[in-house]
Amino acid sequence: MVNGPHLDRFLDKLNPGIDRERMTALPINPQRLAELEDLARRRGTTTEEALDEALATYLDWERQDYADAVEGIRQGYDDVRAGRTKPADQFLEDLRRKHDLPR
Repeated sequence: MVNGPHLDRFLDKLNPGIDRERMTALPINPQRLAELEDLARRRGTTTEEALDEALATYLDWERQDYADAVEGIRQGYDDVRAGRTKPADQFLEDLRRKHDLPR
């Protein structure tokens, strides 16, 4: 069972109106729990602290990945609207040349 102040803080940030009774015990795959406990031992922290850090790191990465994807799509859309495009056959030919691919 994962609980404690670190989980409480994480849950409060994630959803301030969360049902605590329902979320105080999260099922964790036994292999994942063993990996988490190993991480905690290597870092000299508790399992709860290691879980909190791992979740925070993943969620930060996921937010940034999402923002990067949205920005890439916006940039592509802006390029199309501004006419900064090239015909597909020219793009494919440039790609073949750049990577020395056969025709």
